[in-house]
Amino acid sequence: MAKLTMPFHQVLLLLFFIFSCLFFVTIQSRHHYGHSEQEQFHIVSHVSLPPSLAPEAAVAGPSYSVFNVLDFGAVGDGVTDDTQAFKLAWDTACQIKSAVLLVPDGYSFMLQSTIFSGPCKTVGLVFRIDGTIMPPDGPDSWPRNISKRQWLVFYRINGMSMQGAGLVDGKGENWWNLPCKPHKGVNGTTMPGPCDSPVAIRFFMSSNLTIKGLKIKNSPQFHFRFDACHGVRVESLTIKAPAQSPNTDGIHIENTNNVQIYNSIISNGDDCISIGAGCYDVDINNITCGPSHGISIGSLGINKSRACVSNISVSDSVIQHSNNGIRIKTWQGGSGCVSKVEFSNIHMEAVRNPIIIDQYYCLTKNCSNQTSAVVINDISYSNIKGSFDVRSPPMSFACSDSIPCTNLKLTQVELLPAAKGRTVANPFCWNAYGTVLKQTIPPVYCLMEETNATIDNTLLCG
Repeated sequence: MAKLTMPFHQVLLLLFFIFSCLFFVTIQSRHHYGHSEQEQFHIVSHVSLPPSLAPEAAVAGPSYSVFNVLDFGAVGDGVTDDTQAFKLAWDTACQIKSAVLLVPDGYSFMLQSTIFSGPCKTVGLVFRIDGTIMPPDGPDSWPRNISKRQWLVFYRINGMSMQGAGLVDGKGENWWNLPCKPHKGVNGTTMPGPCDSPVAIRFFMSSNLTIKGLKIKNSPQFHFRFDACHGVRVESLTIKAPAQSPNTDGIHIENTNNVQIYNSIISNGDDCISIGAGCYDVDINNITCGPSHGISIGSLGINKSRACVSNISVSDSVIQHSNNGIRIKTWQGGSGCVSKVEFSNIHMEAVRNPIIIDQYYCLTKNCSNQTSAVVINDISYSNIKGSFDVRSPPMSFACSDSIPCTNLKLTQVELLPAAKGRTVANPFCWNAYGTVLKQTIPPVYCLMEETNATIDNTLLCG
């Protein structure tokens, strides 16, 4: 057999090539998206390349480091407490310039009440939920030394996006059945006992937030709440809870401005969207709401407080099988102003109280009369059409005795009874001034014309 010979320098080149290939394969395996059994038992930071189904934010921007909560010790069996693993993943991602905190598909993570704090160094932090997250199951499972008023809180966060195809399951059933809840007593009355129930997801003192694509259901109380926030965009959410679940507002905002809520489906046991004191520049568009209590401004002015709300737009939406449609509700004795509100292009389906201003809002029906009130001025209703539940008037403007509602404008309002052949109540007005720009169905004869003698509420709202 012939003997193969090779010059020494060629042997060295061949060995260098083989070593380089082995080194490359080793490095690639260390950056693989998965994790070994040994790695699961070491809570360390793993910075990996984005997975094949990368978050949308990673596509257009710089490369993102992905922090999978499994790499920080999360189990994801729906029973084990994974709170610390999420906190470790958050604290690590919060220090990286471009980061994704990943809650992976196929797992259910149980988290105790916790606060995710900022500010973060991250530019455009993504909190991506593709799996399921849930709290302890009911008040009996809630730790005694932890507040029962909130579950997941995001504090002082700037520029975060919460998105994904996953589910936030609030597991609220046992909270709704507390004796204190309104539906547990006789005729809607409450019974004594502890009543604190957690808001599912709360953002506090945060800015430039995007919430997109998530499903959230059965919160013990509000599903989302934004307090003292600026620059909020909520889009393509699905929020669901039973019609009899108490205080399960879909989205509540308070002292928050520059808000956009778009293209979402909400059904629950309270308001689909509620706008509290201190909110302005809010745009709500293409919402399918109901069964619910409708879309509300308020309640405002409780305990003689001051409340100001302005520049609110609700448009191109559907409200169906709900106790209320578009509503402004204030307590007697309050102060402040609601102004520059536009409701337009809204379709009602079998809604009780489709259009309502209630300045005598009271939960107990035993509230005493007060002389001061939140001013209501410059409210527009345009192209509001559909059907109403005949148990209540199709339109009701119950304004304060001492300070009238002014500059109400109605055009192209057409509301027909959902049940034919039933007696229909006429629209109701009390101390309400405004203009019918185009004849409504049914006609609103009770609205008083603006006169010079009318209080100039524009001054009070200044």
